Amino acid sequence: MTQNEERVSRTELTEPARMVGLISYQEGSVVSRSIVDKKAGTVTLFAFDKGERLSEHTAPYDALVYVFEGEAEVAVGSKTFAMGKGEMVLMPANKPHALRAVERFKMLLVMVRS
Repeated sequence: MTQNEERVSRTELTEPARMVGLISYQEGSVVSRSIVDKKAGTVTLFAFDKGERLSEHTAPYDALVYVFEGEAEVAVGSKTFAMGKGEMVLMPANKPHALRAVERFKMLLVMVRS
């Protein structure tokens, strides 16, 4: 797996934008694009190629995952969820979680630091 990161300029989002068009898939990769990076939290878009994953890990902050394209398997603690377009789940702080692309999928991750 490779991970590529892009940044969105603030001027790109001063007018309505379709999330799906702000990030593109790359074969064999997980692509991330930072939308907001503040002390209070972050907003990041991700595009996972089919079969790509983020292995189990924990984070010190609550994170909300919103799937806006494709299909993913999201594990939070001892539960695993099949998720598709329009679904979201909260990954609580310090609770193990992981993600896997069943099909190519795109998600919005909102991390709340305070």
